[in-house]
Order: sequence, then structure tokens, then C-alpha cells
Amino acid sequence: MVRSRIQIKKIENISARQVTFAKRRKGLIKKAQELSTLCDAQIGLIVFSSSGRLYEYSTSSKRVTQVIQKYMRHTENSEVDSSIVQPYLDEDCVVLRKEVDEKNLELSQLEGDNLERLELDELTKLERQIEKSYARVRRTKDDMLQKVLTDLKKKENTILQNNRKLNQKIVQATNGEVHSRQQVAVTEAINHSHLQNIVSLDTSLKLGRV
Repeated sequence: MVRSRIQIKKIENISARQVTFAKRRKGLIKKAQELSTLCDAQIGLIVFSSSGRLYEYSTSSKRVTQVIQKYMRHTENSEVDSSIVQPYLDEDCVVLRKEVDEKNLELSQLEGDNLERLELDELTKLERQIEKSYARVRRTKDDMLQKVLTDLKKKENTILQNNRKLNQKIVQATNGEVHSRQQVAVTEAINHSHLQNIVSLDTSLKLGRV
């Protein structure tokens, strides 16, 4: 049986209109998801029903707002009605402000403040979390100390090796100096003996035949 093509015009029956809207909206979002997955496209979809209810879909983790902001940056005239964008910006600000407050509260509780509002199981969970954090800090500290000790040991070995080389050079230089002194002493002794031999020669004058 061949399905008849539906004429594209406003559906007057309210119930039929709502059913069609729900089906078409889901199909539209599904097609947007498929397009984003297949083509790696960034998509922001905003749908208002006839009753004013909002439906939205976005491939961005920051919801439709990021897609709209990117559209505004790439639009030459950037003439986007701020009354449309502002509600999304306000909603994101509320969400982000709430997240910041929660993180600040968690941080203060980790520091030991604002604990009176916590139940026993929450305090136990916080205690375990602090113990795990302390264990990680201690482990990181130990690793860092071990690295420092290893570096110091390497430097110590290098210094010892350099000292041994310097001592060897000093010994070699000292031995050479002693040997040179011995040679000079022998030379001086030979020269002194030679001079004595010269002095001992008979240099007196004698008359007559020799």
C-alpha cells in the first residue's frame, strides 16, 4: 500500500498537531546528531512549540550558547537580537555560578571549614578523600626526595672522580719535580767534582828541563 504524501500546511487538529510536532522534533534532533557525527559539524538547534515550550540540541558541551556566540563572530553584520541570546547567557551564568559556589564549598570543607552542615556519612567520605589526597601528596614528596638524593649522589660521585684525577695529576707533577731535583743535584755534584780536579792540578812554575 502506497502512503499518501502529507500536504505541508498547518494542522488544525490540536491533538494531531502535538503528535506530529513530537515526532518531527525527535526526527529533527536525530538528523542533527547524525549530521554532527558523520561530518564533525557543530550544530545548535532551538525549537519553540506553539505553547512556547523550549527544546534545544547542541553538539557543544556548553549548550547552544557557544554555537550562537560562534555564529555571531562569523556573521558580518552581527545583527543578532540580544533578546534571543541573553536568556541563554543568563542561564549559563547561573549554572556556572552554582558550580563555582559548590567548588568553593568543597574546598573550604577540605580545609576543615563549614563541616557542621555535613552528615556522618558525608564526613566519613570527606575523611577518606582527605586521606587519599594526603597519601598522594606523601607519595609525591617521597618521590621528589628520592630524586633529590639520587642527584646529590651523582654529584658526589662526580666530585670524587674529579678529586681522584686531581690527586693523580698532583702526584705525577710532584714525582716529576723530585726527579728534576735529583738530576740537578747529580749535575751539580759532577760539576763540583770536575772543579776540584781542576784545582788539584799542579800549576807551579819550574825552571829547567821538564
